[in-house]
Amino acid sequence: MGLIKETDFGTPIRANETTVTLRIDGQSVAVPQGTSVMAAAASLGTRIPRLCATDSLEPFGSCRLCLVEIDGRRGTPASCTTPAEDGMVVSTQSARLAQLRRGVMELYISDHPLDCLTCSANGDCELQDMAGAVGLRQVRYGMDGVNHLAAPKDESNPYFTFEASKCIVCSRCVRACDEVQGTFALTITGRGFDSKVAAGPTDFFGSECVSCGACVQACPTATLTEKSVIAKGQPEHSVVTTCAYCGVGCAFKAEMQGTDLVRMVPYKDGRANEGHSCVKGRFAWGYATHRDRITRPMIRAKISDPWQEVSWEQAIGHAASEFRRLQATHGRDSIGGITSSRCTNEETFLVQKLVRAGFGNNNVDTCARVCHSPTGYGLMTTLGTSAGTQDFASVADADVIMVIGANPTDGHPVFASRMKRRLRAGAKLIVVDPRRIDLVRSPHVEAAHHLALLPGTNVAVLNAMSHVVVTEGLVATDYVRERCDAQAFDSWQHFIAEPRNSPEATAALTGVDPTALRQAARLYATGGAAAIYYGLGVTEHSQGSTTVMAMANLAMATGNIGKPGTGLNPLRGQNNVQGSCDMGSFPHEFPGYRHVSDDGVRQAFEALWNVSLSGEPGRRIPNMLDDAVEGSFKGLYIQGEDIAQSDPDTQHVTAGLRAMECIVIQDLFLNETAKYAHVFLPGSSFLEKDGTFTNAERRISRVRKVIPPLGGLADWEATMALSNALGFAMQYSHPSEIMDEIAVSTPSFKGISYEKIDALGSLQWPCNDAAPAGTPTMHVGRFVRGLGRFMITEFIPTEERTGTLFPLLLTTGRILSQYNVGAQTRRTENSRWHEEDVLEIHPFDAEQRGVVEGDLVCLASRSGDVSLRARISERMQPGVVYTTFHHPKTGANVITTDYSDWATNCPEYKVTAVQVRKTNRMSDWQARFFDEDTALTQIAEPSVAE
Repeated sequence: MGLIKETDFGTPIRANETTVTLRIDGQSVAVPQGTSVMAAAASLGTRIPRLCATDSLEPFGSCRLCLVEIDGRRGTPASCTTPAEDGMVVSTQSARLAQLRRGVMELYISDHPLDCLTCSANGDCELQDMAGAVGLRQVRYGMDGVNHLAAPKDESNPYFTFEASKCIVCSRCVRACDEVQGTFALTITGRGFDSKVAAGPTDFFGSECVSCGACVQACPTATLTEKSVIAKGQPEHSVVTTCAYCGVGCAFKAEMQGTDLVRMVPYKDGRANEGHSCVKGRFAWGYATHRDRITRPMIRAKISDPWQEVSWEQAIGHAASEFRRLQATHGRDSIGGITSSRCTNEETFLVQKLVRAGFGNNNVDTCARVCHSPTGYGLMTTLGTSAGTQDFASVADADVIMVIGANPTDGHPVFASRMKRRLRAGAKLIVVDPRRIDLVRSPHVEAAHHLALLPGTNVAVLNAMSHVVVTEGLVATDYVRERCDAQAFDSWQHFIAEPRNSPEATAALTGVDPTALRQAARLYATGGAAAIYYGLGVTEHSQGSTTVMAMANLAMATGNIGKPGTGLNPLRGQNNVQGSCDMGSFPHEFPGYRHVSDDGVRQAFEALWNVSLSGEPGRRIPNMLDDAVEGSFKGLYIQGEDIAQSDPDTQHVTAGLRAMECIVIQDLFLNETAKYAHVFLPGSSFLEKDGTFTNAERRISRVRKVIPPLGGLADWEATMALSNALGFAMQYSHPSEIMDEIAVSTPSFKGISYEKIDALGSLQWPCNDAAPAGTPTMHVGRFVRGLGRFMITEFIPTEERTGTLFPLLLTTGRILSQYNVGAQTRRTENSRWHEEDVLEIHPFDAEQRGVVEGDLVCLASRSGDVSLRARISERMQPGVVYTTFHHPKTGANVITTDYSDWATNCPEYKVTAVQVRKTNRMSDWQARFFDEDTALTQIAEPSVAE
C-alpha cells in the first residue's frame, strides 16, 4: 500500500477565474491569477527547493532556498513570494542558483545536529531532503563556534516534543498556529542569532497551545515530533479514514507499521477539515487499544453477579433466548433498542432494522433524543428537511456570523478555526450565550455583540430580534414573497410585531440590554450574508424545538437561507449523530425521515425485508425507562451509548435500568450503563471497521479498517448475528452491501455507493438523480417542503424556576480536551488538561457563599446533589453556574431534572435550579457510585479448563 503523500504546492493555489500563462524551464503552464511561481512550478511537477514554504500557509520568503531566475528581472527572487504573471519566463535551475542554494543550506547545517541516522525524523525530514536536493557535500564553517546545539528540549506536552537544537527558525510552526489554528500561542523571540521559537514565557504544556498538531504538521525538521514516532519509528503505509469524535468529521491518514498505529495525520483532501485537526482526533486515539478494552463476550444472570467470559455464540444465543422469553411473557413491545451516534451508518441501519423487523416493534431511539432531536423537528417543520443547510466552507462567504448556544472552539475546534479565519478577514460576530465563550474575545477575534441571556430565554431573544426586523422594515420582502407561505408569514408577522415581543419588553426576562439586542438584530438583517451556527445550548431546553423554529423564522425573514454564507447550521456533537437520525433511529420514522404510519413507505420496507412491520410509533428513551420502572418494559439492546451517564436525572435512569431483565450492551468498555447489563458484546472502534459517517454538514465519508477487530467481530457483524439468532435473517459480507440497501430504500441516499465516495472523496446528501454529486447547499431556489413555513413561536418560560432553596441556574457544556461522557478521552493523555469536572461560579456568588478557588462544594438541585471543586470565573454571569459532564464520578446528571422539550422529549440540561455551598465530603450518591463501581463490574477469573 505505501504511505499516501499529498502534493504540496509550497504556497496556496489561488481561487481565481482569471488565469495567467507563463513558461517554467521551457514548459508552458496556466494558473489562477495570484498563484506564486513556486506553486505554478509544482503544478508542472517541478519542486523548487524550499524550507519555509508549505501550501497550508501564506508565503513568507525567509529561507532563501526557493530562488529562481526570471527573464528581464534583476537578481534571484524568491519563488514563493513572487506571483506568476502572463508571459513570465522562469528558470528554476542554473549554476548560479545551485551555488546560492548550497550556500544557504551550508549555513543551516553548520548549526544543526548531525545525528541523521538516529534522528526520529530520519526518512521524513525536509531539511535532509533539501540538503540532498541542492547537492550539499561539505560544511566549511565548522561547528566549534557559538551554536544552538545544546538548546534545551521541551517534553512537557504529552503528545509531542520540541527539540530546540534542531529548529531552523523557519517560522512555519508559528504561522501554522496563527493562520491555520488561530490560537497565536507561538512566537519568535529574540533577534538575529538569538531568534528562537517560544510558547510564550512557559513550556508548551503550560502555554496557550491547544495541541491541535498544526505546528507538528508544519515543522520541516525533527524539532516538533510526535512522541509516538520517536518511540516507534517511521510508518510504512497509511489508510485514509474519518475521525470518530465530534460532528466535524475530519479526514485522517492512519499511518501504520503493519497493524500498529503510529500516528494520525490530518488529510489535506478531507473536505471537512482540509488538513487541520484538533487534539482529540490528532492525538487522542490511544483508547482504541487501552487495557480497559473488553475483547471477549460476557454474560451474567443478575447484575450483582460477576461477569462470565463466554464465546460469541454463547453470548448471542443467550441474548436471543432472553429477548424471546421476555416477548413471550410480556408481549412484543416489551423490548427495544438504542442505536449509537458513534457507530457507522451501516451499523445504525442494521440496529433499527433488527428492532423493526426482528423485534417486531418500533421501540428504537438514539442519543439524538438528548441532543439534536429538536433540530430535526424544527427544521423539518419550517424548511422540510431535518439537517443543516450549508457545507462548512460556506462560512468563508459569511459577512455576519451568529453563534448561539454553541462553543465551537471547545466542541468543534477544527470548524472554529475555519470560522476564526473568516472573522479575522472582516466578518462580524454575534454571540448569544449565557457564558463568555472564547469567541467573545480571543486573539484577533472579538464579537461585535455578546448577548449574555439568562438560560432558558432563547425564544424570547430570537423573537425580539425578529421584532426589530419586522417593525423596522428590515424584512427581505421579495425573498419572502417568492419563497415562503404568505398566510403563515402574515400570521407570524402580526404575532412578532406585538409590543410584548420587543427587546424592551423582554429584557426583564432575558437579561439582555435592549439597545445591544436591537443593534445585533440590525447587523444580522443588514450586514450581508448572515449565517447561524448553533449547538446544544439551543436544543437542550424545554423550548428547544421552538427555538429552532424561531431561528428559521429569523433566517427566512431576512433572506438568509439557500445561498453561500448563510443558513441554519447545527453543530452536531458526535461523529455520526446526523447519520444515526438519517438511518431511521427514531421510533416514529423509517430511514430518510418517513413516518412509520405512511402505508406506502411501510409497504416498501415490508417488500424489501420480507416481513410485516408495525405502523405504530414506538417508545422514546424516556418512555422506555418510565415503562421499565412501571414494569411493562423488560429488555434493551444498546449499541455504543451510555445512557446511565449521559441522560438526565441519573437516579431515575438507573432505576429503569435496574428494573429490566435483559440488557445487552455492545461497547468498547464497561461503561456506566454496563453496570446494569446482563450481556456484554465487545464493540469495535473506528479503526477496526469499514463503513461511513455523516457529519454535521450532511457529508458522508468513508471509515476504513486499519486493524482487525480486537473482539473478533465488527459491530455490524454482531448485530447481524443477533438478528439471525432471533430468526430474522440478515446476510451481508461487507458494509458496502448494507449501503447499497440504504441507497435502494432511502431517497436522499439514492446515489450513494462506496465506489462513488471513493472516487469523489465524500458526498453530501441528498445525492440522487437530481444531484448526482451531492448537495453542498440546501434550499437553493426553493425549500425542500416547497414554501418556507413561518411558525408562531410563543415564549413559554421553563417550569424549572429558581427560588429561595435553589437560587442559582446551572448550565452544562463541554471542554476542548474531553469528549462527551469521556469514555474515550479519559483513557488518553487528554486527561492531563481536565482531570476532573469543576464548577465555574462567578466571584460575586462565590463570595456570598464563602467559596474560594479549589474549594469542595455541594451542588444541589431538586433531583439530587453531588460534590465537586469550585473554579472562580467571570465567564459566568452572577446567578449562573456551569459544569461539564465528562467524568462519571462527578454525576452531573444527578443534578439535572426530567423536564424536556415539548415536541421531542430532548432533556432540559441547560436550565437547572441549584444551590451551591461549601462541603467537606462526597455526596451520598457519589459514595454509592464508588461502591457500585466495584460491585457491579467484577469479571470472574477464567476456569483452569479455559
